[in-house]
Amino acid sequence: MTDKQKFTWKYDDFSIGFSDKSSAFTASLFKDEIALRTGNAQGFTDDCADIQKHTFMLEICPDFDNKDTFEICYDDGTYTIRARSVRGLIYGYSLFLRKATFKNGVIELTADICGYHSPRKALRGHQAGYRTTPNTYDAWDYDQYFRFYLDIMAFGANICEHNGTKPGNNFRNAIMKYEQYEFLQEATRLADTVDLDVSLWHANNDDETETEALALREWLYSTLKRLDYLFIPGGDPGEMPADKFIERCLKIHKVLMKSHPEARLQPSAQAPHSMPEWGRVFMDSIKDTPKEIDAIIMGPNHAFPIHELRAKTPSGYPLRFYPDITHNLRCEYPVNFLHDDWHFALASTLSRESVNPRPAELRKLHRIFSPYTIGGVSYSEGVHDDVNKAVWSALEWNPEADLREILLDYARLYMYGTDEEKIADTIFLLEKNWQGDPVENPCIDFAYANLCQLKKEHPSLATNWRFMLLYFRGCCDKLVKMRRLFENRLVKKAEYLIEKSCPADAIEVLRTPYDNEIKSLRLELDSLAEQLFTLIGIQLDVEHYCADSWERGATLETIDNNVTDCAFLLHKLQQMDMSNSNSVELAKSLISRNRVNDDEVYYSVALHGLDTLGVSQVGEFYMDIQGDRPYTREAPLPMSMTNVFDHFTFDAKFGGLNADCDYTLTIIYKGKPNNDTDQHKITINDNVIYCGPQYGGTVDPDFDEKMLAPGFQSASYLIRKEFLINGTAILRISEPTEGFKFCELYIKKNKSE
Repeated sequence: MTDKQKFTWKYDDFSIGFSDKSSAFTASLFKDEIALRTGNAQGFTDDCADIQKHTFMLEICPDFDNKDTFEICYDDGTYTIRARSVRGLIYGYSLFLRKATFKNGVIELTADICGYHSPRKALRGHQAGYRTTPNTYDAWDYDQYFRFYLDIMAFGANICEHNGTKPGNNFRNAIMKYEQYEFLQEATRLADTVDLDVSLWHANNDDETETEALALREWLYSTLKRLDYLFIPGGDPGEMPADKFIERCLKIHKVLMKSHPEARLQPSAQAPHSMPEWGRVFMDSIKDTPKEIDAIIMGPNHAFPIHELRAKTPSGYPLRFYPDITHNLRCEYPVNFLHDDWHFALASTLSRESVNPRPAELRKLHRIFSPYTIGGVSYSEGVHDDVNKAVWSALEWNPEADLREILLDYARLYMYGTDEEKIADTIFLLEKNWQGDPVENPCIDFAYANLCQLKKEHPSLATNWRFMLLYFRGCCDKLVKMRRLFENRLVKKAEYLIEKSCPADAIEVLRTPYDNEIKSLRLELDSLAEQLFTLIGIQLDVEHYCADSWERGATLETIDNNVTDCAFLLHKLQQMDMSNSNSVELAKSLISRNRVNDDEVYYSVALHGLDTLGVSQVGEFYMDIQGDRPYTREAPLPMSMTNVFDHFTFDAKFGGLNADCDYTLTIIYKGKPNNDTDQHKITINDNVIYCGPQYGGTVDPDFDEKMLAPGFQSASYLIRKEFLINGTAILRISEPTEGFKFCELYIKKNKSE
């Protein structure tokens, strides 16, 4: 260093120089970013004779070992960014933008950015497939995709992933501006201009012959300007046997090499559900390590958990991760993925792809999986996971990165000129909003208040789609909490009236309309949806914005779903004939549905969670959430039935039972049993109480009709008192071939006791 580094500049005292054509292009991108933040469109020159007059100099240096590394030096008043290609220079100026504030006419660098910067993971990228399924990308034009490239590169991504296509065989919705194969050609060209690697997710179609598949790929790949990685999923979708799958992959590699000889083939170990032996056959098929394969991908519906996959995969193949950072439920890593206990009120209303910043959870996920992989490309279906993309990229660059600093970078980069501290804290709050019952979570109120204050104090944020996504989420969480508090009061009052034998009065209470505050907030969501569609193309409902379905980020399709038992009680009570003398007793049975004596057990997956069972579940179970499904509007189900546990085994420990009584175990299953299996087994303290066809047991049609939603059924089994051990019971349910789904169980004393 020849003088003290400069950390502040006035807006009109900032200039950028360059040394050649490549750095000139990058300098123009950098200039645009500065102009966007300052309103100063000057500061860019091709006259580099006097280096001291430039705030930044950009230089291409071929001596760097790879394209991902860059260096920033300071000398005589100038910061110089050096890299091997445009990619590294973009990383360099993006680091400056992440660490700089733009306020009151002054640019201030908040940290020393000088040094040699190199990522820890080789593969760092995100999907942005142009098809109807995503809730955002299909609405974009080429300029928006190019902006997306720069945005993911700002946090160190070096790969964008698109999806393969078949001309003439792709559905194009009303908002898609291009044919998919035409888009793919231009998208890869644009990626090449910034030296961003292109990965292509290209599934095998079950309805095409091998000859057709190879011909399509040979033609398509030859039309693409750039193709660095080919990701062929083993399943999800696809039903090809593993040995045939590997054979097909090797043949596809041969046609790939004709147009892209440096491209790398990376198949995934994602197993079709219909082939339980797929994983074993897959491993047998790659044991001789075909040289055509570069890496094996770990993704959703994986054949093996990550540790087992690494142990079984030949050491010559690295693992590439395909992390699902986009879904909240019915997915590989649901909200609170180590416990899978996202509260039913939030799951029911916000569903699978709502705005979902999950920074702390992603860091946990990264710490679990990072040691096994060389990096990865995330699974994404839209911008609702934008924070997650930034966090994941930053952690792939540096696994020890400070999480709060990443969020400060996010705020400084994308919401410049505002309060980055409050924005970072509010993102953390939004994640904590999803912990536990909304009515017990003050973070929801704090986050909403912060967002309202930020929006008021910084008017520019009203046109910033990233902030408005956060604001939309904060409004959703607040609405769910307000509705739940309001409805809980109605349910409590209705239950009191039913206990007093006044079910007709209870109906009127349950029909009470929401107050004006709730109505106003709900109306605001409609307005925000329109605004966000205009700003970034996110499709928050099906009718107005062309969302693919209610499950694909269309939050307005689910936000009004049930959050309490209010709708269930009202639906059941309205079906009763109040002139019938039995109506009072039936109404009372509804509100006592989940009540048992102190020496009995009632357990609901939704109400009680898996952590209360005294034992961890074995293997990888699936939580089949029901509360966000459209059918729950016409046929409301009790909130206790909204979480369906789907697995091959279930284990639980219960105490407080009466050792001198026989009991009846009643399990509430979902779906019809498969009578072709005969290995459904239930034990209490290792004593078999049932073994036979799936479910089995004794059915109670009257209970099922009155207390269960359509598609569910009960089955009961005798627990003899000699099977209990001093009032304790270790329950195990197992079915090794088909598995089973259940949502509730009762252990109640036999009536004769």
